[in-house]
This record gives sequence, C-alpha cells and structure tokens, in this order.
Amino acid sequence: MPENVRRFIFKMRGGIWTLLFIAILFMVRKSTPERILISIAVIILGQLWRCWSAASIGLYRGENVKALKLAVTGPYAIMRNPLYFGNFIIGLGWSIIAGKWAVLIFAVSFYVLYVLAIIPHEENFLRSKFGLEYEEYCKRVKMFWPSTLKFEDVKASVDWGIVKRSEIHTIISTIIGTIIIIAVSMCYT
Repeated sequence: MPENVRRFIFKMRGGIWTLLFIAILFMVRKSTPERILISIAVIILGQLWRCWSAASIGLYRGENVKALKLAVTGPYAIMRNPLYFGNFIIGLGWSIIAGKWAVLIFAVSFYVLYVLAIIPHEENFLRSKFGLEYEEYCKRVKMFWPSTLKFEDVKASVDWGIVKRSEIHTIISTIIGTIIIIAVSMCYT
C-alpha cells in the first residue's frame, strides 16, 4: 500500500473507527442477555487496556504520527500496538452483540485498515526517528501478540492525567456506542 494512502488512513482513523461502529450497528440483531454480558465484559477489558496504554505512552492523539520517546514499558513491553489492540477488543465486544457476521466483517476490516495501513505508517515513522533502538524493540516485542517478558519490563511510569485529558473522549464514545448497540439489539423481537 502506498505511503500516502497509509498517511491519509492514519489521519482519518477516528472517522474510520466511527464508520466501523456504524457498520457493526447496521448488523445488530436480537442478542441474548448472556451474549450482551460477555460483550460488556470484553468492551470493559478493551477500554481498561486502552487506558493503561494511554497512561504509559506519554504523548498521543493527533492527525500526524509523533513520539517524544520510544515507549517500551507497560503494555508496550507486551505488544507494540496496545492502543490499537484495545480498539480491537472494544470493536470485538460490539461485534459479539451484533452477531457472527459482524465479528467476521469487523475483524477483516480491522486487519485491512490497521494492520496493513495505520500501523505500518506509524512504524515507518518510528523506524526513521529511533532507528536501531526501534529495530531491536521490534525483534523483542510482537505487533499484537503478547511477547515473552519479565515483570520489571511491564512496570512503567504512568501519567493518568493523560487518560483524563486524551482518553476521556474514547471512554465516553465507548460507553455511548455500547449503550446504542445494546438498545438496538433489544428492539428486535
């Protein structure tokens, strides 16, 4: 995929996330209380993971990729893209409420947009800014799959103020989105 396309998709990732939510919403059918409870648990886990990730990175949000330092502790010691992994878990939770086709379509869409476009764009930036340090980090830590780690690697200085400043929008959107999807699923008889 050309880098200019990746850059555009990165800039539009908030809107793309909204479109993925709307696609899931259109696939919602009647859900069972058990499936809704499982979904809520999955969504909460995804949002908690995002909060920890945001608090550990020091700086994020914006239309352009930026980094003051390479984040390698906290959830970044476990995987290179914990914020996006949190997104995936949240979207998976919404999709579980909507049904099996929503899970499949969401997973494929997420892969195409995030794994093939957004993440490679960020990684190109990090590779050019941090060079060998980033290359060594990539050898130790996988994109999404948890890597072997030591407890001391996971410990990180966290700034929960970042969650309050930057992640509150995502938390509110996740809560509202979850309520909407549940409400729509309950409208079906």
